[in-house]
Amino acid sequence: MRPLPLATLAVAIATTASTGALAASSPATHLTLYRSDDAALFSAGNGGVQAGYAVAREPRELQLKNGVQDISLGGLPQYLDPEAMALSVEGDSAHVLSQRLLLGQGQNAALASLVGQPVSVLGSGGQPLASGTLLRAGDGLLVQGSDGGTSLIREYAAVRAQNSFQTGSLLQLRIDAQRAGTARATLSYTTSGLGWRAAYVGTLQPGDRCQMQFESRASIANRSGRDWKDTQLTLVAGEPNFAKPSAPRPMGAPVAYAMRAKADAAPLPEQDTLADYRTYTLPGAVDLPDGSVSQVPLYATRTIECERTSLFENGGGWVPPQPMINRDFTPGGNGAVTSTLQLRAFDSLPAGYLRVLTADRNGTPQFIGEGRINDTPKGSDAHITLGTAFDLRGERERTAFSVDKASRTLDESFRITLTNAGDSARVVTVREHPSRWRQWTLVSSSSKPSQQTPDTLEFRVTVPAGGKATLDYAVRYQWSAEDHPQG
Repeated sequence: MRPLPLATLAVAIATTASTGALAASSPATHLTLYRSDDAALFSAGNGGVQAGYAVAREPRELQLKNGVQDISLGGLPQYLDPEAMALSVEGDSAHVLSQRLLLGQGQNAALASLVGQPVSVLGSGGQPLASGTLLRAGDGLLVQGSDGGTSLIREYAAVRAQNSFQTGSLLQLRIDAQRAGTARATLSYTTSGLGWRAAYVGTLQPGDRCQMQFESRASIANRSGRDWKDTQLTLVAGEPNFAKPSAPRPMGAPVAYAMRAKADAAPLPEQDTLADYRTYTLPGAVDLPDGSVSQVPLYATRTIECERTSLFENGGGWVPPQPMINRDFTPGGNGAVTSTLQLRAFDSLPAGYLRVLTADRNGTPQFIGEGRINDTPKGSDAHITLGTAFDLRGERERTAFSVDKASRTLDESFRITLTNAGDSARVVTVREHPSRWRQWTLVSSSSKPSQQTPDTLEFRVTVPAGGKATLDYAVRYQWSAEDHPQG
């Protein structure tokens, strides 16, 4: 068989569907999309992507005969879960006896979507080879004519159809209908290749206070292998458990604005709860072309308070199972000073990425860092790291160390030296984690701590322009014989 290039497949849209075919009923298709962090969904590239997770509910009209019959539904996405597909017929006028899913693969998927529809098969010179109902598309085309006879065509140039073709998978159904006629049905299924995540942009405002203009959008990726038109869309924020390996795994593509706004200010999604999760239902129908990343507003743009910190941090919150009395357990060293940003969620913020901008001396917004915001309930704080401060450096050195096994105590002192090569004074937050043991006390410090918790010491140190500043502190650890039998 000579393969049929998709570019030569001629399609004409008809006003009626053939018997046994399933025609989509527009515009009431509904999609529920779950959040996905898979980078492949949101990056440029050809072909489908088996990531993300969505639940689709498509209204259909079935032209049924009385009794048992076979019908086919084409144009489905590429990455379906065959165990999560269901067709329900209104009024229980028909029942599905069995179903089979044929996965879409290139040209054959396009032809398979025409099974059960009237087609005309043309030769290389444009001459008609056969016309009638397409029964099979695979190793040749099997066409049943109006006289009941069938033709197998292996050499052809084009196929002309009365209905539009799709390039996804094909669902074959055996149905037992109680009566002939038109029946309304709903096809439900789950698919990969669709997902969403939040996209935030924060533009820092001029002045001494930390304020920023905060924009919230939902980025919606469609790499499912088919277009979605006039679709009602619900976005689910949260992390449901997916047991199957084909489920979603925890920017470069063209961005299309998908919402059909009816006013200057686009309407915002309706927020609600779904079990333990948060949902956002878009107020209007959305088009999601295959191979696109679309964006819709999530919240109204607003100005919010924030807090910027230059942070020099050593260690973490881990506590060992017994006191660590080895001298080299917490060595000194040099480290970078990182720039961090904190904001308080004005509402529930779904997980996504925050791009932060600030104006240069000419007033042009410039990118200064990007970080991830995890699912953040209303009133909670979100923290992101913007990057490494160019002009700030820190050095940490141990100045004293002693262990008294008889009294079960350990004394340790450090000096933090901060340097500033910039042309203005900077305040650096020094965050230390006394982590040799859970029981410790601050014995002395050259500056009063700005914060102290069971596993953290914080100091705010002002570093002059073109200069340096030092911080000295000492801690004492204590333990019992049960904590460290040999110490």
